Amino acid sequence: MPKDARMRLRIIVLLVLLFGALFIGRLYNLQIVHSSEFVEEAKKQYIATVPNIYNRGTIYFKEKDGKLTTAATVNEGYVISINPTVLPDDKEKVYLALSSVIPIDRETFMEKAGKTDDTYEEIATRIPEDKTILIKDLDIPGLQAFREAWRYYPGGSLAAHVLGFVGYKDNILTGRYGLESYYNDTLFRKGQNLYVNFFAELFTNLSETVFDRSTEDEGNLVLTIEPTVQGYLEKEIQGVMEKWNSDQTGGVIMDPKTGAIYAMAVSPAFDLNEYGKVKDQGYYANPVVQDVREMGSIVKPLTMAAGLDAGVVTAGTTYNDTGSVTLNGRTFSNYDGRGRGPGTPMQRVLNDSLNTGAAFVVSKLGNERFADYMENKFHLGDETGIDLPGERQGLMSNMDSTRDIEYATASFGQGFAVTPINMSAALATLANGGMTVTPHVADEIRYESGRVKKVTQNPQEQVLKKESADEITRMLVTVVDKALLGGTVAIPEYSIAAKTGTAQLARPRELGGGYYDDRYLHTFFGYFPAYDPKFIIFMYTYQPKNGATFASHTLTMPFIRLTKFLLNYYHIPPDRDLDAAKAVTLLR
Repeated sequence: MPKDARMRLRIIVLLVLLFGALFIGRLYNLQIVHSSEFVEEAKKQYIATVPNIYNRGTIYFKEKDGKLTTAATVNEGYVISINPTVLPDDKEKVYLALSSVIPIDRETFMEKAGKTDDTYEEIATRIPEDKTILIKDLDIPGLQAFREAWRYYPGGSLAAHVLGFVGYKDNILTGRYGLESYYNDTLFRKGQNLYVNFFAELFTNLSETVFDRSTEDEGNLVLTIEPTVQGYLEKEIQGVMEKWNSDQTGGVIMDPKTGAIYAMAVSPAFDLNEYGKVKDQGYYANPVVQDVREMGSIVKPLTMAAGLDAGVVTAGTTYNDTGSVTLNGRTFSNYDGRGRGPGTPMQRVLNDSLNTGAAFVVSKLGNERFADYMENKFHLGDETGIDLPGERQGLMSNMDSTRDIEYATASFGQGFAVTPINMSAALATLANGGMTVTPHVADEIRYESGRVKKVTQNPQEQVLKKESADEITRMLVTVVDKALLGGTVAIPEYSIAAKTGTAQLARPRELGGGYYDDRYLHTFFGYFPAYDPKFIIFMYTYQPKNGATFASHTLTMPFIRLTKFLLNYYHIPPDRDLDAAKAVTLLR
């Protein structure tokens, strides 16, 4: 074959292959990527629809085995309407025919059917397809069915404060609160014209065959939230509310090594499918990321960890506990007003939750170094970077004071305020070998184009020496084994690190300032198995009543039940051998 003929043949083959590749790529784009849109077009051929029917990306929970469960989706149904100007004269007959298929109020129907100067009146919404077909088969003049779609949350109130909802803003349906708001640009779907002939579409805009930029930013969310864990946390949270008649209760379950949140719950909650029925719209906000509170004695492990890390104390360091301390003309005391006397060790400061002992650590650290640990290493007062809207920074102005009293009271969680998620992240540092984590609820985005993007987090930062984190963990395990409710809740086969907190609520300045004697915020945190933790739990309950004074009474048992559930549900093997387990049992 002549050389020029072979060249022409190669060019022809190349062009055929190129055209074939473009054809297949476009076919894939239309039949796979946009298949759902053409299904929509097919549906329109039977029953009328509105142009650009509402659509939005899906949000998924992720079960422990990786299976996805729908958390937020779009449901479809039909609007049934009448045109009173052409409706048959016998309105009673029409009503009886319709009411045999769907429940409708007779008085309302008759009122709408009587508007003979009106051409459109809705009589029913969100009617399923099977019922709509029966209505169409009635073949009544003036009776119409239009397809509609709406946001639907299969779990109802499950993870309500995390998910948020879709509502109107300036006549546009958009994400309001929660993930629906934070990831609105990803979940939002632009209107598309589906009335395009298949083959006309196939050979149009070939330049977009390989790169379909219309779907580049549109996707679905896969969360770190595990629905069974979420449901169990919500049950425990609700139990605290009912038993102690609290104003509010919340909790977080997180992987302390990655910041992945398995569950986040707040009570009172609300049904996402009926959010409009909530009387107080303040319930929509997520207090775990938006409310700042004085956290009380769960700050003591951070104070002790700072002292250990700086080398100014050890677990065996002792001080003279007189029961109270006076600084700058102000006196603070231990929770019971008693002193433990000379030779009180740091371990007992955590066991007995001694305010004077925490202040002793600060006196050894110095105010400036203590403030540096709290603000610049544990990042108290900062936003965590969690992917939820409205996160607030803490109130840390007392760390700028020149008065010793401000730092002493801060050592046991008084005088500064942070969000629950900020506190959870700071405490996770102790569980994570002294390294920071970024709390997050989204795991990945699955774009319409087929691309999958893992949601990246801030780089972890080593803020404590690993030895310091290990030592504070050992001390917190001792708290559970020996001190928490007298050591009666320790689980012999597992090491659990935990600490309670009871903070008096601040009295408003207009009421005289200071603190209430009978109003508290109770907090509790713990992680386990302590030396290779898979979970950290943070819980709080605001203004518990019914005689509740200390967090050890209100939150210990919910924490223990959650711990046992998680160990069982995830099949976590024991981390203590038989001898260690027997030793813990003997401590009781």
